Amino acid sequence: MDLLKADLFEKLGPLLSAEAAAEAPGTGVEAADLEQAVWVRLLESGPRDPDPTGRARWLRRAVRAEARLARRRARREIPYDYRHHSAAAGGAPEDALLDGEETRALRSAVARLPGRCPELMKALLSPRDLTYREIAGELGISQGSLGPVRSRCLGCLRRMLAAEVAAPGLWGKER
Repeated sequence: MDLLKADLFEKLGPLLSAEAAAEAPGTGVEAADLEQAVWVRLLESGPRDPDPTGRARWLRRAVRAEARLARRRARREIPYDYRHHSAAAGGAPEDALLDGEETRALRSAVARLPGRCPELMKALLSPRDLTYREIAGELGISQGSLGPVRSRCLGCLRRMLAAEVAAPGLWGKER
Protein backbone atom coordinates (compact mmCIF):
# COMPACT_ATOMS: atom_id res chain seq x y z
CA MET A 1 0.00 0.00 0.00
CA ASP A 2 2.90 2.37 0.74
CA LEU A 3 4.18 1.80 -2.81
CA LEU A 4 0.82 2.94 -4.16
CA LYS A 5 0.92 6.10 -2.03
CA ALA A 6 4.46 6.89 -3.13
CA ASP A 7 3.43 6.35 -6.75
CA LEU A 8 0.43 8.65 -6.31
CA PHE A 9 2.57 11.29 -4.68
CA GLU A 10 5.13 11.13 -7.47
CA LYS A 11 2.60 11.24 -10.30
CA LEU A 12 0.04 13.67 -8.84
CA GLY A 13 2.35 15.93 -6.83
CA PRO A 14 3.25 18.39 -9.60
CA LEU A 15 -0.33 18.61 -10.85
CA LEU A 16 -1.65 19.15 -7.33
CA SER A 17 0.95 21.86 -6.66
CA ALA A 18 0.00 23.66 -9.87
CA GLU A 19 -3.74 23.41 -9.23
CA ALA A 20 -3.40 24.57 -5.62
CA ALA A 21 -1.20 27.50 -6.65
CA ALA A 22 -3.78 28.50 -9.24
CA GLU A 23 -6.75 28.32 -6.86
CA ALA A 24 -5.15 29.69 -3.67
CA PRO A 25 -5.07 33.47 -4.38
CA GLY A 26 -8.84 33.89 -4.12
CA THR A 27 -9.39 31.63 -1.14
CA GLY A 28 -7.68 33.36 1.75
CA VAL A 29 -5.40 30.37 2.43
CA GLU A 30 -1.95 29.46 1.22
CA ALA A 31 -1.42 27.05 -1.63
CA ALA A 32 0.41 24.63 0.70
CA ASP A 33 -2.65 24.48 3.00
CA LEU A 34 -4.91 23.74 0.04
CA GLU A 35 -2.50 21.10 -1.14
CA GLN A 36 -2.40 19.47 2.27
CA ALA A 37 -6.20 19.38 2.50
CA VAL A 38 -6.40 17.65 -0.87
CA TRP A 39 -3.74 15.11 0.10
CA VAL A 40 -5.74 14.29 3.22
CA ARG A 41 -8.89 13.94 1.13
CA LEU A 42 -7.00 11.75 -1.36
CA LEU A 43 -5.62 9.47 1.34
CA GLU A 44 -8.97 9.21 3.13
CA SER A 45 -11.11 8.29 0.16
CA GLY A 46 -9.01 8.83 -2.95
CA PRO A 47 -9.71 8.08 -6.55
CA ARG A 48 -10.12 4.35 -7.09
CA ASP A 49 -9.90 4.74 -10.84
CA PRO A 50 -6.61 3.32 -12.17
CA ASP A 51 -6.91 5.56 -15.25
CA PRO A 52 -4.49 8.54 -14.90
CA THR A 53 -6.95 10.96 -16.54
CA GLY A 54 -9.57 9.96 -13.97
CA ARG A 55 -7.15 10.72 -11.16
CA ALA A 56 -6.27 14.10 -12.63
CA ARG A 57 -9.94 14.98 -13.05
CA TRP A 58 -10.63 13.92 -9.44
CA LEU A 59 -7.67 15.97 -8.26
CA ARG A 60 -8.87 19.13 -10.03
CA ARG A 61 -12.35 18.68 -8.58
CA ALA A 62 -10.93 18.11 -5.10
CA VAL A 63 -8.76 21.25 -5.28
CA ARG A 64 -11.73 23.34 -6.41
CA ALA A 65 -13.93 21.86 -3.68
CA GLU A 66 -11.34 22.63 -1.00
CA ALA A 67 -10.93 26.15 -2.42
CA ARG A 68 -14.71 26.69 -2.21
CA LEU A 69 -14.69 25.50 1.40
CA ALA A 70 -11.81 27.85 2.22
CA ARG A 71 -13.61 30.82 0.62
CA ARG A 72 -16.78 30.08 2.59
CA ARG A 73 -14.79 29.72 5.80
CA ALA A 74 -12.99 33.01 5.14
CA ARG A 75 -16.32 34.81 4.64
CA ARG A 76 -17.76 33.43 7.89
CA GLU A 77 -14.74 33.98 10.12
CA ILE A 78 -14.34 37.21 12.04
CA PRO A 79 -10.92 38.36 13.24
CA TYR A 80 -10.45 37.75 16.96
CA ASP A 81 -9.99 41.40 17.91
CA TYR A 82 -12.38 42.87 15.35
CA ARG A 83 -13.33 45.88 17.51
CA HIS A 84 -9.72 46.98 17.93
CA HIS A 85 -9.23 46.97 14.17
CA SER A 86 -12.36 49.04 13.52
CA ALA A 87 -11.52 51.60 16.21
CA ALA A 88 -7.93 51.94 15.04
CA ALA A 89 -8.94 52.16 11.39
CA GLY A 90 -10.87 55.39 11.94
CA GLY A 91 -14.20 53.90 13.02
CA ALA A 92 -16.84 55.81 14.89
CA PRO A 93 -15.59 57.96 17.78
CA GLU A 94 -18.10 56.26 20.08
CA ASP A 95 -16.46 52.89 19.42
CA ALA A 96 -13.02 54.29 20.24
CA LEU A 97 -14.38 55.84 23.45
CA LEU A 98 -16.12 52.64 24.56
CA ASP A 99 -13.04 50.59 23.73
CA GLY A 100 -10.88 52.92 25.82
CA GLU A 101 -13.30 52.78 28.75
CA GLU A 102 -13.40 48.97 28.65
CA THR A 103 -9.61 48.82 28.57
CA ARG A 104 -9.32 51.22 31.52
CA ALA A 105 -11.92 49.26 33.53
CA LEU A 106 -10.10 46.00 32.84
CA ARG A 107 -6.67 47.44 33.74
CA SER A 108 -8.14 48.96 36.91
CA ALA A 109 -9.66 45.62 37.96
CA VAL A 110 -6.37 43.81 37.18
CA ALA A 111 -4.47 46.25 39.40
CA ARG A 112 -6.79 45.43 42.34
CA LEU A 113 -6.29 41.65 42.10
CA PRO A 114 -4.65 39.90 45.08
CA GLY A 115 -1.15 38.43 45.29
CA ARG A 116 0.85 37.83 42.12
CA CYS A 117 -2.22 38.15 39.91
CA PRO A 118 -1.61 41.75 38.77
CA GLU A 119 1.86 40.95 37.42
CA LEU A 120 0.67 37.74 35.78
CA MET A 121 -2.38 39.34 34.18
CA LYS A 122 -0.32 42.31 32.91
CA ALA A 123 2.09 39.85 31.31
CA LEU A 124 -0.79 37.92 29.73
CA LEU A 125 -2.41 41.14 28.45
CA SER A 126 0.89 42.48 27.15
CA PRO A 127 0.95 43.40 23.46
CA ARG A 128 4.29 41.56 23.20
CA ASP A 129 2.33 38.26 23.22
CA LEU A 130 4.68 36.43 25.58
CA THR A 131 4.86 32.64 25.83
CA TYR A 132 4.36 30.82 29.13
CA ARG A 133 8.11 30.20 29.31
CA GLU A 134 8.87 33.93 28.91
CA ILE A 135 6.23 34.91 31.47
CA ALA A 136 7.57 32.37 33.97
CA GLY A 137 11.08 33.75 33.46
CA GLU A 138 9.96 37.35 33.98
CA LEU A 139 7.92 36.56 37.09
CA GLY A 140 10.38 34.08 38.56
CA ILE A 141 7.88 31.25 38.99
CA SER A 142 7.80 27.78 37.48
CA GLN A 143 6.15 27.32 34.12
CA GLY A 144 4.00 24.49 35.49
CA SER A 145 2.38 26.72 38.09
CA LEU A 146 1.35 29.40 35.60
CA GLY A 147 -1.82 27.55 34.53
CA PRO A 148 -3.30 27.13 38.03
CA VAL A 149 -2.31 30.67 39.05
CA ARG A 150 -3.80 32.07 35.84
CA SER A 151 -7.01 30.12 36.43
CA ARG A 152 -7.29 31.42 40.01
CA CYS A 153 -6.58 35.00 38.88
CA LEU A 154 -9.18 34.84 36.11
CA GLY A 155 -11.75 33.56 38.60
CA CYS A 156 -11.02 36.52 40.88
CA LEU A 157 -11.23 38.90 37.93
CA ARG A 158 -14.57 37.46 36.82
CA ARG A 159 -16.02 37.86 40.30
CA MET A 160 -14.74 41.43 40.55
CA LEU A 161 -16.11 42.47 37.18
CA ALA A 162 -19.44 40.73 37.79
CA ALA A 163 -19.87 42.66 41.04
CA GLU A 164 -19.18 45.96 39.26
CA VAL A 165 -21.77 45.38 36.55
CA ALA A 166 -25.25 46.47 37.54
CA ALA A 167 -27.69 43.66 38.12
CA PRO A 168 -30.51 43.56 35.57
CA GLY A 169 -33.91 44.75 36.66
CA LEU A 170 -36.69 42.33 37.47
CA TRP A 171 -38.63 40.96 34.57
CA GLY A 172 -42.33 40.65 35.19
CA LYS A 173 -44.43 41.68 38.15
CA GLU A 174 -43.06 42.32 41.61
CA ARG A 175 -44.93 40.98 44.59
